Amino acid sequence: MEQLKTAVSEKYGRAAQQVSSGEGTACCGTAPSASDACCDPITSNLYSDGELAEVPDTARRASLGCGNPTALVELKPGQVVLDLGSGGGIDVLLSARRVGPTGKAYGLDMTDEMLALAEQNKAKSGLQNVEFLKGDIENIPLPEASVDVIISNCVINLAGDKGRVLREAFRVLKPGGRFAVSDVVVRGELPQAVRRSMELWVGCIAGALSETEYREKLSAAGFQDIEVETTRVYNLEDARAFLTTEGIDVDAVAPQVQGKVVSAFVRGTKASSCCGPTCCQ
Repeated sequence: MEQLKTAVSEKYGRAAQQVSSGEGTACCGTAPSASDACCDPITSNLYSDGELAEVPDTARRASLGCGNPTALVELKPGQVVLDLGSGGGIDVLLSARRVGPTGKAYGLDMTDEMLALAEQNKAKSGLQNVEFLKGDIENIPLPEASVDVIISNCVINLAGDKGRVLREAFRVLKPGGRFAVSDVVVRGELPQAVRRSMELWVGCIAGALSETEYREKLSAAGFQDIEVETTRVYNLEDARAFLTTEGIDVDAVAPQVQGKVVSAFVRGTKASSCCGPTCCQ
């Protein structure tokens, strides 16, 4: 587990340094260039032009997610939002604008370089209702029942102990709070060559849960109203794109991966503790 954590931290630390130095390329725009080294099928085409206009360019270029959780969950003024694995802060900044000055948006990340970049992006944005925290998503440094909505963007699948992450998410949510994350989910069995690849795990693929596993772990953590909604299915050519550089026989393995790797929006709620006449009928 420590080896995995080190690999994840090193990869995303390098990504943050590249962006900070001006070397990073756009990973999440609406029309990425074919020459962009990080525009793989998982991280590309996630945000609208309007959303990208709301955040600093360095937040956009540091995004390495697989979805857009802020577009798929309703946020209301005054709410407290927590982004697990917040990276350069794009989803935190977008959330902060939606909850307004009476709300709060937290970002949690374990990588010093990403946190430094996120703080720079916060300063550029001018937002005052943002706070970035250092820590592991398996041990969230916030008190019990302190958050209205938890979001995350292709990060939970990177954790070695996903059950613990979900239990921690449940702990910090207020009664009635919502869990609403974008993540990579697999359908069926992936080839062992893919599962064994540390780089593919770090890249959001090999560590992904199946839909059944995700539902079971959410339920075990205490969540209700669980939904797993597919938002993107990766085809054969997508599989070739993310297998080519991994020393894997693409022609042999890609057909076995086709259609089995998807991005999904995963939802769950923490039951309300209210037992008054208006909420427990």
